[in-house]
Amino acid sequence: MSTRKLIEGYPFVSYSRETFDQNTMVRRSAEMLQWMDTRRTVRDFSGKPIPREVIENIILAASTAPSGAHKQPWTFCLIENPALKKEIRMAAEQEEYKSYHNRMSEEWLKDLQPLQTNWDKPFLEIAPWLIIMFKRIYELEPDGHKHNNYYVQESIGIAAGFLLSAIHHAGLVALTHTPSPMNFLGDILGRPENEKAFLLIPVGYPAQECWVPDLERKSLEEVAVFY
Repeated sequence: MSTRKLIEGYPFVSYSRETFDQNTMVRRSAEMLQWMDTRRTVRDFSGKPIPREVIENIILAASTAPSGAHKQPWTFCLIENPALKKEIRMAAEQEEYKSYHNRMSEEWLKDLQPLQTNWDKPFLEIAPWLIIMFKRIYELEPDGHKHNNYYVQESIGIAAGFLLSAIHHAGLVALTHTPSPMNFLGDILGRPENEKAFLLIPVGYPAQECWVPDLERKSLEEVAVFY
C-alpha cells in the first residue's frame, strides 16, 4: 500500500495498467526488439505528403516522455512550407560545408566514409516535414524572472527517442540531423532566447529507390553489463 502523502493543491490519481505473465513478456519484448531493429536512418526521402494529423499525433506521443520536475522543456517546430525548408537547407549546408572542409578531424571524416555522407543535404527540401526540436533552458515568467528547467539535456534526449519510435510506428522514416552550430535555426524561425536547437529531423516516406548502409548493431555483450 502506498504511503505517499497527498498534499492539497498537488493532486495524484490512481495508476494501474495491464501486466503479463512471464511467457507473454518474453514474447512481447522479442517482438518489440524485432520491430525496432527494422528502424533505420534514411537519407533518401519521397516527397509524398503526410497528413498533419499524423505529425500532431507523433509530437504528442513524444511529449509523453518523462522530464525533470515535469517541466517538459521542449518545443517542436514543424516545417511544411517549401520556401522555409529551402532557407533551412541553404543555411544548414553552409555550416556542413565548413564542417566537412575545416572543422572535422581526419579521424572523424574516416569514420563517416562507410556512411557516404557529405555536406549536400537535399532531404531537407524533399522530406514533406521537418521537425526541429528545441530545448528550453529556462522559462520566462510574466514578471521577467527566469525559472530554470531541470535535466534539460536528459529530458529532451528521452523525448527524441520517443519521437523516433513514434515516427517508426507510423510507418515513416527519419534522419537525426545535427548541423553544427545550429543557431541559424533559431534565427530563421524567430525562436526566443530560452530555446536552443537540439535536433533537425526530416520525416517522410522512404524514396521508391532507397539505400541504407549495411550495418551491424553491437551485440548484447558489447552494450550491457549484468551485475
